[in-house]
Amino acid sequence: MTCRAPHVLFVIVLGLMPLTGCKIVKTPEPGSEAAGSATATPADDAARMARMAAEIFAAKVVPFVAEQAVDLSTLRDAVAGGLDAAGAQHGHRPESEGSPWNFLVKGQGKVVKADTASRAAKLELDSDGDGVADVTVQLGPVIKGTSLRDAADFLVFTDFRDQIEFAKLARALNDEAHKALRLPEGDLTGRRFAFEGALTLRAKGDALLLVPTQLSEVP
Repeated sequence: MTCRAPHVLFVIVLGLMPLTGCKIVKTPEPGSEAAGSATATPADDAARMARMAAEIFAAKVVPFVAEQAVDLSTLRDAVAGGLDAAGAQHGHRPESEGSPWNFLVKGQGKVVKADTASRAAKLELDSDGDGVADVTVQLGPVIKGTSLRDAADFLVFTDFRDQIEFAKLARALNDEAHKALRLPEGDLTGRRFAFEGALTLRAKGDALLLVPTQLSEVP
């Protein structure tokens, strides 16, 4: 007769041995605090920068622009005397070589032309009363440029992981600017608006293309 007891004993011993390299993780209950923390941080750059932009736009960016903005007429006169001189007095630009000047401005203007239907919607305003549009207010949702990010001196490239992340922040701030707009109904041509926002100038004769942080109709 063949005895199988040693084999049985071997199996029992294996069963009693502690398991190694294996960790049991309890799954959080849906709606619990632990479950919420697992999704608290967005997984990609775009989501994280969108969240950051949403957190700082109304809390920091809008009041910063309101406090620092110079009258558009003042900036126009200063630029006429030289862009670098105007930039040193009223503007801000990143430290990287070749960066353009960015300005925070405020003013009023009469709508010469309104495009509110396209994805790159805009208002073309006459701010000096000559009947010709001299500043374009970008309404979006497609808003060009990085003016709003680059005019805010508290947003510094070296605080971010890389250029890709920093670029996504600029896009996210433009998105917040678009979402904050509340335009009156009807044809806007001929109506007057007050504005605050940021613009970028690479050369003295550049068109004024504004990213607004405030836009409201005035009598």
